[in-house]
Amino acid sequence: MIFMLAGTSDARDLALALQRAGYAVTATVVTESAASSLADVGLPHLIGRLTAEEMATIMTEQGYQLVVDASHPFAEEASKNAMAAAKQAKIPYIRYERAHEHYAHPLITVVKDYEEAAQLAAEKRGVIMLTTGSKTLATFTRVLQGLENTRVIARMLPRLDNMEKCEALGVAQRDIVAIQGPFSKELNEALFRQYGVTLMITKESGKVGSVDEKLEAALACQIETILIARPNIQYGQQYSTFEEVLQAVEHTI
Repeated sequence: MIFMLAGTSDARDLALALQRAGYAVTATVVTESAASSLADVGLPHLIGRLTAEEMATIMTEQGYQLVVDASHPFAEEASKNAMAAAKQAKIPYIRYERAHEHYAHPLITVVKDYEEAAQLAAEKRGVIMLTTGSKTLATFTRVLQGLENTRVIARMLPRLDNMEKCEALGVAQRDIVAIQGPFSKELNEALFRQYGVTLMITKESGKVGSVDEKLEAALACQIETILIARPNIQYGQQYSTFEEVLQAVEHTI
């Protein structure tokens, strides 16, 4: 039995690949939307944000033999909890993470974290489009709101809690783009031009995270981009292809 952290489209596909290989997989996700995606393809799943202790209890009580962490590259807390839970439950941990992409262009600046991105954006100012989600919105509004010659456009999933967060942080309705991807290069370009964007902030989430389409669109519009690098976490067993994960699972269980 495999306890799997999911929540992304490639994680779902990996769970299906493991299931087809004959393994019993239970995927854990945080949102109802992600759970619906798993239910549509018949994958057993749990919904909710779990602590390390809660994960360890489930693993121990239900007899899981392995943790496969296929959470989002920026789900740092979830990965750390999964590693701690696997250690507590005394079962192996395997990390699947979509491959890193390397971008080099005069209009692209890579920074180490959200705070550095916010500080750099404060220096550049202009019309800034955030495509980093709602989780760290406060980091940017704290630094950027009220700056002269600065407008922040928040692009995020059209969820009630996201809209409530925007309201609580003082993000005006006219500055919210509530939309769910995937986004084509053409749609990204249209949004950038519609709002007169001069600076885009995004995360290095990999091809599956549609970073390429955002960057290509920004470059086509001659827009500067701040690219936030992935968290530097030592996972241990880490793989970037389904084949590698399947081989590792075969040798582990």
